[in-house]
Amino acid sequence: MMSVGTQNESTRHEWVVQTLADIPAGHRILDAGAGERRYRSACTHLNYVAQDFASYDGRGDGVGLQTGVWDQQGLDIICDISSIPEPDLSFDAILCTEVLEHLPDPNAAIREFSRLLRPGGRLILTAPFCSLTHFAPFHFSSGFNRYYYQNVLGSNDFTIQELVSNGNYFEFLAQELQRVPSISERYARSDTRMIERFATKVLLSFLKRCSMRDSGSDDLLCYGYHVLAEKNGRTEA
Repeated sequence: MMSVGTQNESTRHEWVVQTLADIPAGHRILDAGAGERRYRSACTHLNYVAQDFASYDGRGDGVGLQTGVWDQQGLDIICDISSIPEPDLSFDAILCTEVLEHLPDPNAAIREFSRLLRPGGRLILTAPFCSLTHFAPFHFSSGFNRYYYQNVLGSNDFTIQELVSNGNYFEFLAQELQRVPSISERYARSDTRMIERFATKVLLSFLKRCSMRDSGSDDLLCYGYHVLAEKNGRTEA
């Protein structure tokens, strides 16, 4: 089986887990938009607090991609992400992964993170560069470019420590090409013919070769960005 176009989620997950592991033990971390608290197990060395608005049920409005089920039991805080009932400077780190596209005002969330983080605190963000409609009706943006992070984080008292792309143009095209059979069946009531399956394999082979030789196509298109930022100011002793 070809690996091209299949590493979106696994690459992101590996980066998040490693970044969380680098946070000093005992630090207080907010998982903002925690959903099913996927990263709780990666925060056993931390004082973990999970927040979400808890209004998505897995079915949504039935449009686009839905999970079917969604278990949000065990959340510590249920509230709007842009108005979290915690004191200023009350967290050492904030994790917000694959959430920004589900917010009608992502900038307001970034401002709230700046309020909540102590100086020197870490903000861990991931979001898609371009995404299909999912979790509707709670899907407000298709994605975010690197320039969004540079602008909004710089304007909210953060310094970016790491900003890396996940995948590239060819990997993204391969991911969507592999979705075609299920999407065509759902929206066009059309099965994939043998010749079309063969053509898909040929195209995937070409995209894999291009990806292996890639030299910067992520500037045009990628799965998304992984961002580590630090709250400006001196860290109290």
